[in-house]
Amino acid sequence: MKLTYFGHSCFLIEFGGKKLLFDPFISPNELAKDIDINSIEADYILLSHGHEDHVADAETIAKRTGATIIATFEIVTWYGKKGLKGHPMNTGGKWKFDFGTVKMVSAVHSSVLPDGTYAANPVGFVISNDENAFYFAGDTALTWDMKLIPMTCPKLDLAILSIGDNFTMGYEDAIIASDFIECNKIIGCHFDTFGYVKVDHEVAKTAFEAKGKELMLPVIGEVF
Repeated sequence: MKLTYFGHSCFLIEFGGKKLLFDPFISPNELAKDIDINSIEADYILLSHGHEDHVADAETIAKRTGATIIATFEIVTWYGKKGLKGHPMNTGGKWKFDFGTVKMVSAVHSSVLPDGTYAANPVGFVISNDENAFYFAGDTALTWDMKLIPMTCPKLDLAILSIGDNFTMGYEDAIIASDFIECNKIIGCHFDTFGYVKVDHEVAKTAFEAKGKELMLPVIGEVF
């Protein structure tokens, strides 16, 4: 797997020979001003929910690249009316794509599209193939349903969890989430973009280390 961080909750993950773009919020993000969205290639765009800070650049990138949008039925339908390709899913379902299997899992948050259209419940994604598996949690509170992931999905190599607090889990709850999902290698997201979600990096990393876990807090543009 090759991961590139574009800020907030946006990652480009090369997986199974395809480029998967998650929650593209780049051009409105002042911290990501050096990222040229016209240089980003994607085969698929996965949207965890409809909030502006997760879908802002989805339409522009999908139109240019021809990427297929993977999201809830309601979000895919909304983009379909704009002429964009999509694969609709819903919570608990899974589908085998040409890069691997996507399982749509629960998230506890809210969700509405930028024009106020209902966007269904927020979700997370577990992506797996014969070589690797990872969890992109999206915006979520700590939820007991996370315990279902190791029961129903392949063993995770890593997980991308929100740690910014206020709107989502903070790092303390993310530590508990890592226990629930049985994964000790965590990449943080949804932090520092706004005043509400600024975090003390050293405090968060130290808290994870104290539990024998690794927390990576990427710099925008960083490649893993």
